[in-house]
Amino acid sequence: MVRREKAFIRLRKDLSMNRYVYLMAIPIVAYYFIFHYITMGGVIIAFQQYLPARGFFKSQWVGFKHFVDFLAGPYAVRTIKNTLLINIYSLVFGFPMPIIFALLLNEVNQGIFKKTVQTISYLPHFISLMVICGLLKDFSRTQGLFNQILGMFGLEPDNLLSIPRYFQPLYVGSGIWQTMGWGSIIYLATLSSVDPNLYEAAEIDGAGRFVKMLYITFPSLIPIITIQLIMRLGQIMSQGYEKVILLYNPLVYETADIISSYVYRRGLEEANYSVGAAVGLFNSLINIIILCSVNYTSRRVIKESLW
Repeated sequence: MVRREKAFIRLRKDLSMNRYVYLMAIPIVAYYFIFHYITMGGVIIAFQQYLPARGFFKSQWVGFKHFVDFLAGPYAVRTIKNTLLINIYSLVFGFPMPIIFALLLNEVNQGIFKKTVQTISYLPHFISLMVICGLLKDFSRTQGLFNQILGMFGLEPDNLLSIPRYFQPLYVGSGIWQTMGWGSIIYLATLSSVDPNLYEAAEIDGAGRFVKMLYITFPSLIPIITIQLIMRLGQIMSQGYEKVILLYNPLVYETADIISSYVYRRGLEEANYSVGAAVGLFNSLINIIILCSVNYTSRRVIKESLW
């Protein structure tokens, strides 16, 4: 009883001292509670033959039928494979780019030039996805910029977005260009907190810029790199449908159709909400399993983890 009273007193004191912080947090907490937690109850339609006219409680229960139909259907292998490939390519080629960019930018001593490069690198993040996809379509046309560059190497011009093998490189490459600068912010912020005395001591010992980067700068990024990598691996089965839908067409479904675009077509365009919910739930469960596994492995191996 005494412990409860002490805990209540500490809580009341904390609320009094930080009342404005808690007030600012209310909209964020309300957003996640209303749009992320309450809506989780809607996953029950994955186990129903949901009809909006009947609602959640009167729709027919079908158990795991939609899960079995998806996994046994003709699109499961294609969508899972494409989702994994796009995420793996983005991880292998895209994840290191903000780190490399931050390391290189950290070595620039001219303040004006450094700030200018930073500003320019951030700009693509703020360009509308519609504009990005429109530029990609224009550049990929037969007479577009990409074909003009390829023509210099003797390749025949063609509509690149209508050729299955080019879709994933274009998708991943444009994503790297758009997110590299913005993604480097967190690494640059981490580097700003590195103790300057470490660099001075290294200089006294005769270390050059590359050696200092290798043994001081990069090791200081390992904790944040680990956290970012764990979070990225936890989304290995997730990929937004917006950009894919804006770029793909039936000619490139072979390499462009992913889980989220399949859910969009089946769940919204065909109004088969139960199938869309079942596939989305399956995808989320796989992501949770991967996230927990990677976090556990990281905690055991390098002593860094999310929890």
